Amino acid sequence: MTKKLLLMIAEKYPITPIDGACVEGLRASGMKFNIRAYHAEGLGHVSVMTAKGFFGLMKMDTLIVNPTEVDLPLYSYDRIFAMGNDTLIVELYDTLSSGDFSMEDVKAKYSSLTERDPGEHWYDSIKLPESISKKGKKADTPALSRLATEHLAAYLDAARPTDNPEVKKEKASLYVEGLLSKGGPSTDAFKKAIGEEKTADLFRNVLFGTK
Repeated sequence: MTKKLLLMIAEKYPITPIDGACVEGLRASGMKFNIRAYHAEGLGHVSVMTAKGFFGLMKMDTLIVNPTEVDLPLYSYDRIFAMGNDTLIVELYDTLSSGDFSMEDVKAKYSSLTERDPGEHWYDSIKLPESISKKGKKADTPALSRLATEHLAAYLDAARPTDNPEVKKEKASLYVEGLLSKGGPSTDAFKKAIGEEKTADLFRNVLFGTK
């Protein structure tokens, strides 16, 4: 699915792999991760992470957009397939320079899909209401995939020029540094597997491009 989402981005913004921003075979929490970062001209930093584990019974795909060149919120897509369950999580974080954002309400079209309780986290105050948290079974996968693609399309269509890229850079950096200091599901797993210093380098340089 991340390949399709990446192609959607590439249709609007030319994408180039970033030299050296590639991690292969990283192991954490019983999963094997491959990560690659890109520069999307006119948009910003994009990274894709795929993971498999537990004899192929669990798969996870992640796509992150840190839109340094347009005034959009930071975008984080996660898709988790495990034991016949399909989970879709798309989180949008306020890294806007204008403080104002609106996009087509795609979620309303898919209100019949089961909501997932995301729990409470330190970053909830900057997570925007356009975020998604859904869960389903194999039969729900086509609908969840349509929701993911339509949501990304609406997000990209909402792009507008930024008048203060330094504000966006600072907000994105604060979020990433918060993940490193206060924690998050993937942050904690990577810290345990490769240590704090390598995790910080991975997040700043490859996943989010905030360094």
